[in-house]
Amino acid sequence: MTAKSAAAAARATVYGYPRQGRGRELKKAIEGYWKGRVDADALRATAAELRRTNWRQLAEAGLHEVPTGDFSYYDHVLDTSVMVGAIPGRHRAAVEADALDGYFAMARGTQDVAPLEMTKWFDTNYHYLVPELGPDTVFTADSAKQVGELGEALALGLTARPVLVGPVTYLLLAKPAPGVPADFDPLTLLDRLLPVYAEVLADLRAAGADWAQLDEPALVQDRTPAELNAAARAYRDLGALTDRPKLLVASYFGRLGDALPVLAKAPVEGLALDFTEAAAANLDALARVGGLPGKRLVAGVVNGRNIWVNDLSASLATLGTLLGLADRVDVAASCSLLHVPLDATTERDIEPQILRWLAFARQKTAEIVTLAKGLAQGTGTITGELAANRADLASRAGSPITRDPAVRARATAVTQADARRSQPYAERATAQRAHLGLPLLPTTTIGSFPQTAELRTARADLRVGRLDAAGYGERIKAEIQEVIAFQEKTGIDVLVHGEPERNDMVQYFAEQLTGYLATQHGWVQSYGTRYVRPPILAGDISRPEPMTVRWTTYAQSLTDRPVKGMLTGPVTMLAWSFVRDDQPLGDTARQVALALRDEVNDLEAAGTSVIQVDEPALRETLPLRAADHPGYLAWATEAFRLTTAGVRPDTQIHTHMCYAEFGDIVQAIDDLDADVISLEAARSHMQVARELAAHGYPREAGPGVYDIHSPRVPSTDEAAALLRKGLEAIPAERLWVNPDCGLKTRGWPETRASLGNLVAAAQTVRAELPAN
Repeated sequence: MTAKSAAAAARATVYGYPRQGRGRELKKAIEGYWKGRVDADALRATAAELRRTNWRQLAEAGLHEVPTGDFSYYDHVLDTSVMVGAIPGRHRAAVEADALDGYFAMARGTQDVAPLEMTKWFDTNYHYLVPELGPDTVFTADSAKQVGELGEALALGLTARPVLVGPVTYLLLAKPAPGVPADFDPLTLLDRLLPVYAEVLADLRAAGADWAQLDEPALVQDRTPAELNAAARAYRDLGALTDRPKLLVASYFGRLGDALPVLAKAPVEGLALDFTEAAAANLDALARVGGLPGKRLVAGVVNGRNIWVNDLSASLATLGTLLGLADRVDVAASCSLLHVPLDATTERDIEPQILRWLAFARQKTAEIVTLAKGLAQGTGTITGELAANRADLASRAGSPITRDPAVRARATAVTQADARRSQPYAERATAQRAHLGLPLLPTTTIGSFPQTAELRTARADLRVGRLDAAGYGERIKAEIQEVIAFQEKTGIDVLVHGEPERNDMVQYFAEQLTGYLATQHGWVQSYGTRYVRPPILAGDISRPEPMTVRWTTYAQSLTDRPVKGMLTGPVTMLAWSFVRDDQPLGDTARQVALALRDEVNDLEAAGTSVIQVDEPALRETLPLRAADHPGYLAWATEAFRLTTAGVRPDTQIHTHMCYAEFGDIVQAIDDLDADVISLEAARSHMQVARELAAHGYPREAGPGVYDIHSPRVPSTDEAAALLRKGLEAIPAERLWVNPDCGLKTRGWPETRASLGNLVAAAQTVRAELPAN
């Protein structure tokens, strides 16, 4: 096909779309089902209506092909485990008794059965459920969900493309099941898994699928020759099938690298590549392999992970370069639009001048359609859209909102000494132990306590004027009193104020820092029914006044035990926001760090002896390619130290990380120079404690013994058993006892019971120590 005909064939599509609905109807229906207020039929009806609404909106916007199968009650990787029959043995009875309840049991656990482990989806803030596999795993095909949702879309008269997690990525994301040796490689199951995918593909073809998409984002990471050979074998075998739809193998989140020639040679009909952050690398690699003659190329030229308007002219230039490199060039976002909010037009509190800079899922869909039209019919057909886009880009580039000379001068003046504590850890530890007087195996929590309906109502009442500031303050004081009293009664050693005033660990701070914008309806799925509203980092950052000192010092006035000051760290403030794309991330991180440094110093001056600066996103923001790690970790760890290095030696600095793979950043964790780190460990059975020990980590650590993302209450014996595992790796004088994460999403009854058992476990194991 000539470049001209490739352009004429251009179509618009997306890989996936936000699931929750305009009013988060899915969240409400699922949580209603869990509480018994919504039955299964009503839940399914809500889900079906949300799918229909999404597909109709996409089609009406001008998409030529809509995705199916990307919708999920909880997680698309968990859906894949169901599709291939990879049900853990401990959940089989529940799944056989009731498929829907069994599905949620795998995601959330029950009082008697632990859930699947949860971790981050590549370098995003989305969490997936980790498949558990072993040499005895038997795969069986269950294509009901995929076939059913395809049928729903086809019944609406739409052209639909089922989307599946690809077999190679699925296995690379999996872990050995409990009891399976840790060195078991799930990829060895590929030949056993491929016939199941073949059966699903045949079912989809029989149901009317012309194309099917197989997502292989794991191939944008560094891969061994054996893993690349497995990918080649997988798509050789799947491509050789006769009873299947045409196959589109999709990559996103980065450059495909050595996997590109593998997939280019495979007998599949199409490839999808990221041409946003990885544009130059993927263009060069595509040219080196001689393009994709005879194949479909889906070009992800609209950023699916950020919210800034696309530079349409630049994207058209990229698309023009791609013409002639494939039989057909289609236009898409760089990844699923799952990672952005639904619709910017619902925002009423953002200034119109700034709102024009933003593109959420619906606006990105319109950009994709415009680009496809311009590519297929010529730029003369979109002159109005191009002019408006140029004006939007110029408005942002020239706005004084984006630049603060004082902030930039302060960041430029930072020296290496500003990011170093005044004394080494060993000397600090001695001073802190003398100052704090804590027992061995001290107990604490991560920060937040249950966010009750009453607290959310109080915030809503304050926002609309039904409650004045004084009344709201009294409500917060009463909650802090309850939280402090409970912790003292339970026997916790280092207390927290519970964060009742905070709507979100990032948004709360963003609303008090210059340069950030907050949305009212910009919800994005983090996991399951947990949705967050990432703030938008639009300009230079500073802190006009203290943000946390009032409530931390009030909590400390209620108790003689130390109360931790609680802050969100600079990397997480970036990772869980939509960041500006007009300067390096490291420059932005330094600005945020300096603002937080002022808060840390003010907390210390107000008498706070323990200050926790959470960095759960340090690992998730790690670039997917090893070659890019050193540059990122250099500015990320400097930003943390810049935040915390200005305190006295006897002030104890904590940090917290959760739900990520930590083994490959242990050195970076060390480089943070925090005095204490708490990490997720309950679902991974203390794996991180062993990783810290293997590294020789010299500081204090609290690997979690209570999985807070499950409603189940761990028993005292269970928590004690995990604690003993922790002691096998970390000596008692450096081991803390804490949950995996904050308790915001939990209810008070389970929180009271779980923390009571946690303290009892610490007391039990403390009594077993030789020193006692």
